[in-house]
Order: sequence, then C-alpha cells, then structure tokens
Amino acid sequence: MTTAAVGGQGIPAMPERTPRALREAIAQHAPQLLPDFDAHWKRDIADAYDIAPVPAFMARWWGEYAIARDPLLEQQVHHLEDEAAEASDIDRAKALLEEAGHLRRQARQVEPGR
Repeated sequence: MTTAAVGGQGIPAMPERTPRALREAIAQHAPQLLPDFDAHWKRDIADAYDIAPVPAFMARWWGEYAIARDPLLEQQVHHLEDEAAEASDIDRAKALLEEAGHLRRQARQVEPGR
C-alpha cells in the first residue's frame, strides 16, 4: 500500500482494491472506522462463510475510507447530511442529501493509488 500524498494535500493514496489492503489503510489513516469495518466483515463475510457479499462490502467501505482519508471531504459530506437532517423544507433536505450522495458515489469511484 502506498501512503504518498495525493495532490500534495497530505491525503493518503487509496490502497490496492483488496479487503486486506483496505483494512490496513483504514487502520493507519482512519482508525475510527476500524471497529465498524471489522464488525461488518465478521458478521457478513467471515461468520457467514460466504464471499458473495464481498463486492458490496468493498464498495461500501472503499467509499467510507475515500471520504475519511480527506478531512475536508469528510467535513463537507457530514455537513450536508447534518444540514439535511435539520432542514424543515423537504425539497431542501432532498437536495442536500442528493449532493452528499453524489460525493459518496464519486468517492467509491476513486482508483487505487489516487
């Protein structure tokens, strides 16, 4: 796994797209995610003895890590979600959640090494 800064901003590069490499990156750069990552892995993959859910698992946690490794992006996504939760106008809340969802989808598309 590479830990070179991305774009000179001190954001760690995405790891290889494997569960082990992703877990190592989370442990090193976003340890606050590790308990949930491990619990999810244990419950849905390890204890189930089923590798079928691995692609969905990787998609979810790839995106979570891609956001968590970038403090500004993480702050932006959480701000949008928090603002949507407090919005009294349903259209405003929907627009905020759509924007947050767009950022989350973009995060899941980040390639290894980026």
